[in-house]
Amino acid sequence: MGKPSPRLGVSDDALSLHSQPGENSHVVSLDGTLDTDAPELNIDDLPPLYDEINAPGNSSSAPLLPVASGPGSGAPPYIRNPNNILPPGEWVKEYKKDSVDGVEMYLDHRLDNDPKYLQKHIELWAKQPPRAFVRIHGTHKRRRDITDPQNGRRKNDSERVTDFDLSIELTPYLYSDVVSQTSLMELRTAENDEKVRRGTVLRKRAPGASRHIEVGLAEKPTLAEWCHRYCASHAGLKCFTFQRRVVGFDDEKVVKKLTELVRATNYRGSLEISFPKKDEYVYVYNDCKTNRWRTTWWITWICMFTLMFIFTWPYLFFRTKRFETVFADWHYSVMNADGTRRYASISEDQLYNMWGRAIHRAVMEKRQCTLDQQDLLNSQEGQQETFGHPVVDGAASFVRAGVNAMNAVNRSLGWGYDEF
Repeated sequence: MGKPSPRLGVSDDALSLHSQPGENSHVVSLDGTLDTDAPELNIDDLPPLYDEINAPGNSSSAPLLPVASGPGSGAPPYIRNPNNILPPGEWVKEYKKDSVDGVEMYLDHRLDNDPKYLQKHIELWAKQPPRAFVRIHGTHKRRRDITDPQNGRRKNDSERVTDFDLSIELTPYLYSDVVSQTSLMELRTAENDEKVRRGTVLRKRAPGASRHIEVGLAEKPTLAEWCHRYCASHAGLKCFTFQRRVVGFDDEKVVKKLTELVRATNYRGSLEISFPKKDEYVYVYNDCKTNRWRTTWWITWICMFTLMFIFTWPYLFFRTKRFETVFADWHYSVMNADGTRRYASISEDQLYNMWGRAIHRAVMEKRQCTLDQQDLLNSQEGQQETFGHPVVDGAASFVRAGVNAMNAVNRSLGWGYDEF
C-alpha cells in the first residue's frame, strides 16, 4: 500500500492532469509577457474542483459512502471506498470536525477495542486528500480618528486593512488521474528513529534506535501492530492521531515566485503567503466521560472564561497517552533514483504558469476569494462579460476603462502603503 499505485484504465471521457504544450498554453512572467524558460501547460485541460471529484453525482465506478457528521455540520462529505472495506452500516457515528483547522475527532468504543475496525477506518481516511491551499494575503495599516466615549477626546488609532486575500486549492494536483483516483499517496508508519509519541506523553524514538544510526535489525511496527497496541493500552486517557499531509511540494519556490509577481504590481503593503491545511489531523479518543467533556464546546469555553484551563490543560496533557505513528503522505512529487523529480500531476513552475495571470488580475482587483476555473478561463481568454444591452454594455465598458486606469496608476506610483 505504501508504493505508488499504477495508472488504472479509464474511460474516454476521463479527465487527466497530464498536459502537453499546446497552442492555447500561456506562460506568465512578471511583466505580463510570455516566459519561455518555464514549462508550458495546456489551459484547455483543467482539473476538476475537489467538490466535483467527491460529488455524489460523480459517474465513476467507485461507490461513494457518506461520512457521519456531527450536529449542525450540514450535509456529510462523501469519500470513495473502492475496495468496499466497510459497509455503510458500520460507520462511526460520533464525529466532530473543527471548521477552522479541519481537525476531525472520533469517540466510539469500537475504535478502542477492535484493532481491525480501527485499521479499516484509517485505511479509508487515508483515501481522503488534505484540502491544501496557497493563500496570498496583503494588508496595510490605516490611521483612524476615534472619540473616547468617557471624556469625549479624539485620539489617533490604527487598524489593519485587507487589500486582497486570495486562495488557490492544491487538492486537484495531488492526483495523477482524478477519475480513477490515481495518486502518489503512501500510507506509512513512523520509522524507528523518528521522534514521535508512541503511546507516551513526550516524543521519543523507538527503543534501540540512536540519533544517527539504528541499532539492531528490528523492523518498524506495521499499521496493524500500532492498532493492536492502541487497543491493548490500559491508559485511562488515550488518543490515536492519524495525520494527512502534503509532501514533496517546494514551498520556497512558490513563495518566491508569487512574491515577485505581487511586488511587480508595485504593491507596498505587508504580504503573507502561506499554505493552510497542508497537514490535517484525525483524533480517535477513547470513549470516556473526560474525553467527551474535552470535546464539548461549551465546557471548553467555560474553562477558558473561568481560567480553569490553567489546571485542566496540564492534567489532560500529562494524563493522555498519544499514538502519533501513522501518516498518509500525499506526494506532490517524489524523487527518482537518478535525482529527477516525478510529479503526481504538474510541477510548481507549471502551477505558477497556470495561475499567474489570474492571481495578477485578482490582486489588482483587490479581491477576497478562492480562485476557481472560471478565473483561469477569464485570465487566459481576456473576455469581458456583456449583458446584451447597448446602454448597460456601454456603462460596463466605461467602468472597466476607469478600473484599468486606476490599476495603471497603482503600478506606476505604488499602492498599499501604510497610512500614518
